[in-house]
Amino acid sequence: MPGGEEGRSGPDRLPPLPYVTDRVDRTVLVQLGIVVAAAYAAWLAIGAFGRPYTFFDMRIYHGAVVWWATGHELYDFVAPATTLGFTYPPFAGLLMLPMARVPVALAGWINALVSVAALTAVLIALLRPIVARLGWPLWFSVGVAVPMAVAIEPVRETLGYGQVNLILFALITADLVGLRRRCRRGPRYAPTDGPLVRFVLSGSWAGVGIGLATAIKLTPALFVAYLLITRQWRAAATAVGTAVGVTVATFLLFGAESRAYFSEVLWQTERVGAADMTANQSLAGLLARLYDTIETPGLLWVSFAMLLLALGLSRAAAARADGDELTAFTLVGLTANVISPISWSHHLVWVIPAIIVLADAAVRRREASRGLAARAAPGEGGLPVVTGLRPPIWYPALTGLRHAVAAAVLYLIFLVSPIWWYEHQLPEVSHYQDGLFGALMENSLAIALIALVAALPWRPGADPAFPPQRPARAAQLAARR
Repeated sequence: MPGGEEGRSGPDRLPPLPYVTDRVDRTVLVQLGIVVAAAYAAWLAIGAFGRPYTFFDMRIYHGAVVWWATGHELYDFVAPATTLGFTYPPFAGLLMLPMARVPVALAGWINALVSVAALTAVLIALLRPIVARLGWPLWFSVGVAVPMAVAIEPVRETLGYGQVNLILFALITADLVGLRRRCRRGPRYAPTDGPLVRFVLSGSWAGVGIGLATAIKLTPALFVAYLLITRQWRAAATAVGTAVGVTVATFLLFGAESRAYFSEVLWQTERVGAADMTANQSLAGLLARLYDTIETPGLLWVSFAMLLLALGLSRAAAARADGDELTAFTLVGLTANVISPISWSHHLVWVIPAIIVLADAAVRRREASRGLAARAAPGEGGLPVVTGLRPPIWYPALTGLRHAVAAAVLYLIFLVSPIWWYEHQLPEVSHYQDGLFGALMENSLAIALIALVAALPWRPGADPAFPPQRPARAAQLAARR
């Protein structure tokens, strides 16, 4: 149009700025290079610190469902050359039944691809609010985070053994996303959206993931207890209804297997292995190895487990009350790992959000200290003086350092996984064969979990999942204080 930008020609027309496009292209290329380097480094780390992986657990699951599909009882199956059989509830067996039609190696690779996709979805959900605040590209952050996560002990063991932990992780994280959506300010969907779109965007399904995870494996039931403690009644009812519904439906279809599981198999702890095995990094495994016995000292375990259960749930409730639902979910997941009689090293996937929380806490504290330092009044010689603030707030570069170090150390422990350097098995070899240091290394992952349950910080206001208070209600609460 004449007089407008489109109508300009000749010397009046603004020249293109190719250097801007070139700079953007170079930035994207550098970021792609970093993602590729992270993937290659993860591959090297798995080769250096991982173990030989042959889909060992998947072979048991595959053999069990093939056995079941050919007319035998599911829980009568025993894998060749082992004493191991199927230990999950019948609903899990029902979900795994289709893989009886494919070779075990193909089933293992399909599970690995689905698990990596589930991990990617989880990291997108966890990192999106953080990178949006920091202004980082989401694709780049997730592209670096995925190989870093794949390299650590819980993920590489899950993929290599053909386990389902990352799928359960994604189901539970989906409920975290649902809780976020339910409490989002403003309209969550357009008036023209259909019922299904409204259901998805509203987050009304929060609780379904926990219910399904609990029906597949019992330990996620602790999240139901958390929802009840924090009075998230709707999500708790949805989780319980989902778990009970699919379990009852499975019972109606496969009554014999359901009766066998809940009356016998559930209580046969010897089906999964000895408590003192190095891979068992729960509190029970820690105590068994410290006492150098095959079985866990029962009364001592119950006492400490109840203490850590109360500590973990109370800290999770406090984290939620301060507006950090991610840390609350993380504390519940870590607590479930700690108090479970058996928590193999591939079960410990909740260390991933713990590392994210620690890293984000470090960044937030440094940002906060910079803001305070910038607002400080000039003092003698023109230097800023911050009154009423304790060190290290005077030194913004050091603020949050301990959280950053904790995140890095935690990642390195689970990357290197020193438990396998000092692996011992009774009665052949004592767990103190390599002295006290060896015993500590063999229990290092369990010790890290307990420390996280007791000391993982939360970030007030970072991830609220409750509706904003009405002005009248907020005034009432303020008056009571």
